[in-house]
Amino acid sequence: MFLIDTHTHLYTEEFDEDRDAAIQRANDLGITNFVIPAIDSTYSKAMDDLKKNYPRQMHLMTGLHPTHVKPDVYKQELEHVAQRLDEQTFSAIGEIGIDLYWDRSTLSIQQEAFKTQIQWAKSRELPIVIHCRDAFDETFAVLEAEKDSSLYGVFHCFTGNLEQAKHAIALNLKLGIGGIATFKNGKIDQFLNEIPIENIVLETDAPYLAPTPYRGKRNESSYLLKVAQKVALIYDIPVEEVARITTATARTVFKIA
Repeated sequence: MFLIDTHTHLYTEEFDEDRDAAIQRANDLGITNFVIPAIDSTYSKAMDDLKKNYPRQMHLMTGLHPTHVKPDVYKQELEHVAQRLDEQTFSAIGEIGIDLYWDRSTLSIQQEAFKTQIQWAKSRELPIVIHCRDAFDETFAVLEAEKDSSLYGVFHCFTGNLEQAKHAIALNLKLGIGGIATFKNGKIDQFLNEIPIENIVLETDAPYLAPTPYRGKRNESSYLLKVAQKVALIYDIPVEEVARITTATARTVFKIA
């Protein structure tokens, strides 16, 4: 049984003490491919080092995270993303989007950065990976303005309702399902089986949002199995079938051989 963690920040400081061991724990469970989202330029070297050490297993994104879209630096950060796209091959542009939980004052420049990076993705036939927090209406407004046959990707850490899930799927986006699906108050487990399983991919968002029974602790990619097991319960199918379907979808979206 093979699984792909479609969203894991394995390069961050939280893994500095046991990164190789954490990757090995995941490998031992059949989790052998990892899609690595970007945050900002300060992490680019760490991401490249991770790819260098695990060239076949790590599939890098590039992009500017919405919480790092700051008035004094965001244009330089976008230039860094553009330069990265010219110099290397990436599996996606992400994570990008809109986050109004931490700072609503930057909405206009978040929208600008999001739109710009969507256009870069479309011109390069790359998927986008969307971060959305307290901003579904604002996120969908940008996506609707940019939608066409070249727009596709993943709505990372999907926490919306059934109507919003269907809206995302109509925009050619898969739903990224992670630890929140295992939370008692996560709510997504109440309707997820109304969405064809072919429209979801599995993720951890490590080191964040560890699934039950590890909630509150550092998340890691080996815990993806807990997410897969919960999804199997939600859909009432064997976990092996969840792995087969979601892995196939992830391979298609991120062009993983």
